[in-house]
Amino acid sequence: MSMIEHNLTQLGITLPTPLAPVANYVPYVQSGNLIYISGQICAGAGGTIADAHKGKLGGSVSDEAGREAARLCVINILAQLKAAVGDFSNVKRCIRLGGFINSMPDYAALAPIMNGASDLMVEVMGEAGRHARSTVGVAELPLDCAVEVEAIFEVA
Repeated sequence: MSMIEHNLTQLGITLPTPLAPVANYVPYVQSGNLIYISGQICAGAGGTIADAHKGKLGGSVSDEAGREAARLCVINILAQLKAAVGDFSNVKRCIRLGGFINSMPDYAALAPIMNGASDLMVEVMGEAGRHARSTVGVAELPLDCAVEVEAIFEVA
């Protein structure tokens, strides 16, 4: 069992079936030793988005729900990563996370929301989960989800 799988088990996280693309793109691309994971939304294990994770931060979505939504995005990223590599033991590190926060125009607390994603990545991968990051507030996201996160990983 890889460290990632061990830590997921310790955290009580079961990876869902990876979400299928909803448009003309692929869920991941490997180029050399990098895997690019397309933006993953905050869908739960059944593939649906909870009402608490729909809408805008600074509006109908609480900060706590926003952080939970960001964590769900990372769980979906890890499900796509596992589909890409088959075995987490070949994953060397998380290079970058890019976060998109569906937010009201005057909502400025974006970084703490994205910490939900960053913190989980470090919990799952340890030091190899520390990453570069961008966090951007946006006017809308697909399916009215509160958070979407994309990622880049280095593999052996």
